[in-house]
Amino acid sequence: MTPAPDKLTITLWDFSWYVRTGPGEPFADLDAAFAQAVERGYNTVRICAMPFLLFGSGLDTSALRLGPLGGGYGQGLRWYDVQAETTIDARAHLLAFFRAARRHGVRVIVSSWEYQQSSAFAATSDWWDALRAVPPAERPDRLADAHADLMDLLVAEDLADAVAYTEIHNEVQTGHLTEGQPAGADRVVELGPSLEKAVERFRARHPGRPITVNYGGVPHASMRGIPTNIDVLAVHPYVYGVLGALIEEFGLRRPVEEFPQEAASAILRPGAPPAAQWTVPAEHAWRMQATIIRQAEVYVHDWTDAGAFDRWLYDHYGEHRVAMAEKLTMWLDVAADWAAAHGVPLVLGEGWVGYTPLHGMFEEGPVGAEICRFAVREAAARGAWGTVVCSNAAPQHPMWDDIALQQECNSSFTAAAPTAAHGRSS
Repeated sequence: MTPAPDKLTITLWDFSWYVRTGPGEPFADLDAAFAQAVERGYNTVRICAMPFLLFGSGLDTSALRLGPLGGGYGQGLRWYDVQAETTIDARAHLLAFFRAARRHGVRVIVSSWEYQQSSAFAATSDWWDALRAVPPAERPDRLADAHADLMDLLVAEDLADAVAYTEIHNEVQTGHLTEGQPAGADRVVELGPSLEKAVERFRARHPGRPITVNYGGVPHASMRGIPTNIDVLAVHPYVYGVLGALIEEFGLRRPVEEFPQEAASAILRPGAPPAAQWTVPAEHAWRMQATIIRQAEVYVHDWTDAGAFDRWLYDHYGEHRVAMAEKLTMWLDVAADWAAAHGVPLVLGEGWVGYTPLHGMFEEGPVGAEICRFAVREAAARGAWGTVVCSNAAPQHPMWDDIALQQECNSSFTAAAPTAAHGRSS
């Protein structure tokens, strides 16, 4: 393996790399996917490595059945539009992934999306049942143990040098890790002690291997809750702005019973059923709990008129453009300052606007492309160790086809002065 890069140019493969391996799917050929990533200027991929499933669930994963959510549900939602059912030997597939990464000289950020949605794509509820059976207070420790077991496997297979760093979990404050918290609690602050303990638990078994946690957004009002023993500050600056205004206008994140069906018809295709009727088949009702995405939001993404959705964003973007840029720069300032104060590098593992419908082109279009350029420049200016071009710049999204934009952004980021350190300064 080549020496670790001075800058991590990251493409977000999340859980898609194992749920989308069927014929014609973007990860049917891992070597081809890695080759395409390198062509676009990436040297790092970030994934859910399914650590709890493999090392914490006690389940037999030698024939893991995966597939769509069912009934067309989620087919218009980014990350959820799984086309083909497939069966994998999960451990063998993980090792094949790391061997392919090594062949192509690509580093891997190891994480878990399991307490957000990974298990929803399994054919049965066993994985989800095992996840929810763990008492909330014990979940960070169990994840730390699973990650340590995963690292043991990689060490044994001489693949551990492919790991850039490990994250206990993705977006710790926005999933089932927060269950049991008091009403009105600051989720970041409330989770802080248990995450700090989990970091130490992993480090005790793998000293010297970078370990961290990961936050949705930049928790600028709760930075005191971030564990001070992490090796990387990993944040996801989704600024929303105009997309947030659309979400509020059309009730995408309200309870489905409160969905404004008539008003939302302005961005829906003709013939859309009532929102409350759009769900998974009854035998898969457990999947509605295994994913954190609101039913109304899935419904709108599945039934949207993509052109109408994009037009609404373009029509209102001018009202939010300055505030979106200011929010992004403020968040990056706060994150860079915390990272500098604690002697750790900053990584932007996801961002920038938010997730639009699969066939929406706002972030792939001229405005979104310029947001990508701006965000990558701002990340470089603050000495970030790693960044995405955009969360949508990955094989499972249409933006993957815009090779020139990805090459341009990755080149501009790697051309910036390298960060001083890739780990803790103390």
